[in-house]
Amino acid sequence: MTRVFCLGFLCLALPSLATAQEPTTPPPQKATLGKPAPDFSLKDLAGKTHRLSDYTKAKKVVVIEWFNPKCPSVKKVHNKGIPTGLAKKFKGQGVVWLAINSGGPGKQGHGLEVNKAGAKRWKIDYPILTDETGSVGRLFGAKVTPTLCVVDATGKLVYTGALDNRRDPSTPEYVGFVELALTAVLEGKAVTTANTRAYG
Repeated sequence: MTRVFCLGFLCLALPSLATAQEPTTPPPQKATLGKPAPDFSLKDLAGKTHRLSDYTKAKKVVVIEWFNPKCPSVKKVHNKGIPTGLAKKFKGQGVVWLAINSGGPGKQGHGLEVNKAGAKRWKIDYPILTDETGSVGRLFGAKVTPTLCVVDATGKLVYTGALDNRRDPSTPEYVGFVELALTAVLEGKAVTTANTRAYG
């Protein structure tokens, strides 16, 4: 639709403002517990692309671990072998473990070689994906490392938060929140503790 404006001898045909604007794509919805997790596409340290939707279409349960090899809290849990141990324990049960580094240039833990060194040091055999813009981290509300999310085989976000209850080292009894969430999902049960406060 156009509108015609005449100024003396000069007439101009201008497009209507209602139709002249380019259509905009709505931003992806942020991750919400109990809802389908927002899809993302990121490359690993070898340049291979990983899409969350590819794994959920294959009916895989996906653990997402926000990772920074220079973060003291990440060092602590990886020095103990907790994430790699869990990844190995559940690998044969249809669980895929993905690490994501959402740090950009100039930020702590950024850089291909730094992350490769971390993978080698801790014998991480699952993909470490780079999210230099931080867009995926923001989608999932990952503000500290490590933050972990569990996406079930239907693509629904069923857990988000801490790896375990060791935010307070004096806690007498160890509780592995991610391990409990994975066990519940694989048994077809609801995750009883679905949201905890990540520490890092």
